[in-house]
Amino acid sequence: MSAVRWRPPRGLLRVAGLLLLAGLMLQLVFVLRIAAMAWIDPASTAFERSEAWRLLSTRGELPWRQSWRDEAEISVHLKRAVIASEDAGFAQHDGIDWDAIEKAWERNQRAQARAEARRPSQAPARPPKVVGGSTITQQLAKNLFLSGERTLPRKAQEALLTLMLEALLDKRRILAIYLNHVEWGEGVFGAEAAAAHYFRSSADRLTPGQAARLAVMLPAPKRFEKRPGSPYVAGRAATIAARMGAVELP
Repeated sequence: MSAVRWRPPRGLLRVAGLLLLAGLMLQLVFVLRIAAMAWIDPASTAFERSEAWRLLSTRGELPWRQSWRDEAEISVHLKRAVIASEDAGFAQHDGIDWDAIEKAWERNQRAQARAEARRPSQAPARPPKVVGGSTITQQLAKNLFLSGERTLPRKAQEALLTLMLEALLDKRRILAIYLNHVEWGEGVFGAEAAAAHYFRSSADRLTPGQAARLAVMLPAPKRFEKRPGSPYVAGRAATIAARMGAVELP
């Protein structure tokens, strides 16, 4: 008696084909939008639009500061400080720093082990603070197009967008877009708004010390905004300032 081969229903194949086509079309849209950014300054990011909606829905108003500044109008001190703080290998890597990801994974594993060892046997485990290995390009990819959820498909899309950004834009353009759209506080986006908000200055006039302080805030701007002159910010800023001279700019 011959074996009966299972064949997927035609309807299922058609749906799978349509989903694949939709996915490919979405990637094409991303490619076209990123390619246009070589000449056109993006007006907003997905993260900014999400924050604007949150502020409007919770406050009934939209306190917002943001002004685009061209790459040449942003202090070289800020560029050095942000690279020193967020992504020391920015000028060399292809968008994904595999060494940093490996080190971050090892730190997270050690943090998880310490958390498990400290907790009482019957107490529920509290997740340890997770240390990430995202590059500036990965952060930009996420802010431009994606939500804040941490799922495997979203991380895969982030990696693909990161490679697109690196392939279609040069490093200086990537850094300029990042610095014009990164969050520096509640409704404060971009280097120009941050310079005005914290120092009553402009993006091109930031001193090395001011630039280092702004760089410290990037991992948690809403938290550091409440105490921009805290001892932690001052100490961390001093460390970043000491590293800035060795930073390689793109």
